[in-house]
Amino acid sequence: MSDNEAEETFGEEEDNAEEAGGEEGDEEVLGEEEEKLGEEEEVEEEEKVPDLALTEEHIAECLSLLCKTGDGLAHAYVRLDVHDRQLTDINILKSFIHLRYLDLSKNNLKDISCLSALTHLLTLKADYNLLTTVKLEEMPFLQVASFNDNKMKTLEGCSHPMLEHLSVNNNLISKVDTLEPAKLARLHTLELRGNKLTTTDGFCLPNLKNLFLAQNVITVIEGLDRMSSLTTLHMRGNQVKTLDGFTDGLQMLQYINLRENSVMEVKTEVPKLQCLPLLRAMVLSENPCTEEDDYRIEVLIALRKLERLDKEEYQEEERTEAEAIAEQRKEEEANAEVKEDTQQEED
Repeated sequence: MSDNEAEETFGEEEDNAEEAGGEEGDEEVLGEEEEKLGEEEEVEEEEKVPDLALTEEHIAECLSLLCKTGDGLAHAYVRLDVHDRQLTDINILKSFIHLRYLDLSKNNLKDISCLSALTHLLTLKADYNLLTTVKLEEMPFLQVASFNDNKMKTLEGCSHPMLEHLSVNNNLISKVDTLEPAKLARLHTLELRGNKLTTTDGFCLPNLKNLFLAQNVITVIEGLDRMSSLTTLHMRGNQVKTLDGFTDGLQMLQYINLRENSVMEVKTEVPKLQCLPLLRAMVLSENPCTEEDDYRIEVLIALRKLERLDKEEYQEEERTEAEAIAEQRKEEEANAEVKEDTQQEED
């Protein structure tokens, strides 16, 4: 699976409160009115969506992949692709119990709870709809689910015992407390890019390997030690300033992407990653710390086993230089300690 690198950064602007004076209240009221107007326009736009139900004729045109049924006594078509058809109602699918692969992307669906009847479903794709929640009952064989570019505020109904890959990019998720870890023992990849998360806390997924959290508003790294199998952490375009929160509980972590964050200093922050024994690649480009002199060498001094920084492999000359500087500093520290001890004895 590829890492999406073309993502936007977040920023904030502050007005001069003293100059704004009495205008501040008026601007705030005006802003609220504009926001309400925008919401009303959005609701009105949604209301204009004409009702369009999926029919047997549509289904007949879009079914494919003839396979044996679960009991092996008959055959049925198991793949249905009805993407980009402006559908608002798919309740007819309740009776198509043999479906295994379903694509509902680019429709106008607000409710897909009827899919709970499709207990043989393996793959579900419902990107670019109007979903605010999924509300699916436990689906025993679902392995891959994608709900990108909806309006979801909760992950309710996204926990299924065989699920391996869950993608909920570009929604409105601010918390992950509705995930049910006990039902997600097989989940290895979770994508939550472009949501409203402010922290990495709340993920209690010990078998998760890949976590994609780019383009949120995360300021704090915490709670990661509950994901002991994590190998990839992608957090580009957040607001992280310090690297606190990485612990020796992340024994499998190999790749960290923190591009476009706010990490200020190499010497104080990067050594906090020395607790990660398998870390081999890291991206810190477009952080303030990359402007420091000898940025690459300083990172390597702190993390000797690192193989790539900002997608550029370390060369042997850099390793030699980092080793020499580290040894020199160690000698200087040792001499300073001896000098301090001698001074204390003389006093």
